[in-house]
Amino acid sequence: MLAATGFVTIALFLVAVLSRRVSVLIALTALPVVVALLTGFGGQLGTLVGDGLVKVAPVAIMITFAVLYFSLMVDAGLFDPVVARVLRWARGDPLKITVGTAVLTLLVALDGDGASTFLITVSAMLPTYRRLGMRPLVLAGVICLGAGVMNMVPWGGPTARAMAALGLPAQDIFVPAIPAMAAGIVWVLVAAFLIGRAERKRLGVIELDDVVPVAEPRAGWERVRFWFNVVLTLALVAVLLAQLMKLEVAFVLAFVLAVIVNRPSWAQQQKLFADHGQNVVLVTTMIFAAGVFTGILTGTGMIAAMAQALVGVLPDGAGGALPVIVAVTGMPLSLVFTPDAYYFGVLPVLAQTTAAFGGSPAEIGTAAILGQMTTGFPLSPLTASTFILLGMSGVDLGEHQRFIFTWAFGTTLVMTAVALVTGAI
Repeated sequence: MLAATGFVTIALFLVAVLSRRVSVLIALTALPVVVALLTGFGGQLGTLVGDGLVKVAPVAIMITFAVLYFSLMVDAGLFDPVVARVLRWARGDPLKITVGTAVLTLLVALDGDGASTFLITVSAMLPTYRRLGMRPLVLAGVICLGAGVMNMVPWGGPTARAMAALGLPAQDIFVPAIPAMAAGIVWVLVAAFLIGRAERKRLGVIELDDVVPVAEPRAGWERVRFWFNVVLTLALVAVLLAQLMKLEVAFVLAFVLAVIVNRPSWAQQQKLFADHGQNVVLVTTMIFAAGVFTGILTGTGMIAAMAQALVGVLPDGAGGALPVIVAVTGMPLSLVFTPDAYYFGVLPVLAQTTAAFGGSPAEIGTAAILGQMTTGFPLSPLTASTFILLGMSGVDLGEHQRFIFTWAFGTTLVMTAVALVTGAI
């Protein structure tokens, strides 16, 4: 009963979002509340919602200060040299701009954190897309592709969860997937080329001399402040990579230092909040709404029941094909399962099933990271970082999913094929 209710809830949510009949905010909050009331969990509603909100609170705090930090860095011109290099290479060509966006995303996403990747790349490239008249949908889609494949790194969420759930090291789960990941990166660049070619056909090559202002040379205090921002941002990324402290703490401290140096007066700080406060409210509101959704579905046991139901439908003779099934279905199932529910709930059972058929549990872990919350996470309404990407680029969730789903699924298919050839799965 719980599994059926969970699947119906997810289906109704996807229909509501994709049809644009209601906003994502209402779908994430009102729908699960109504389902909880109808299924007899009304008395526990306060606890369920509260648990969900508490779980996402650190993410919301981190994103609040991260959005403010990178907004301040953009205002201070930190990313101007990067954008200038991309523009200098692209020369107003939408195709080259799109490919440049993919390359930038692949580099930035090395930190393994989707939120930081979206904050940096959207902040850096959105002004360029607007100047050229390119669709923000293309920006969000290409960033989605690059961030998705790079989310396979061992310090990223999915692979770390897979290793923890199966008790296996990176050598068993991630290393065999490196050739497949390399193929996925090539696919992302090819996809960016094809998407960019369509934008070039729509817009043509635009002369940028009249569109992009010439950067003024920095001198004196401006130069010192610029290099302070560079060092501070690199230090922040290093802290994130080394996991020296919690993300929310790192961004709070970095933002305070950045404000003191770049916006020392109260009037300047007020203007910063006025200029960028709307983005913070939009993103954090969506994150807390997602907390309501996952809190209710997790607390009522619907997600766990769905996981068990999914495993139960596998026929006995599917053991040998299970790694391929896991790899191919992982990306679309990112729209249904949270990473915790899948990697800690479904994956161990799938691994045990494979072992019973004489297969390797490590292959299941490798197969899972080829799509489940890697290529699929920037499209999933169950991850907070998706709403950072959409909120900052101004793109609707349903429109984003329709535009980029096939390309993202193609990444998984390419990586699955290479994984099969190399014996990773």
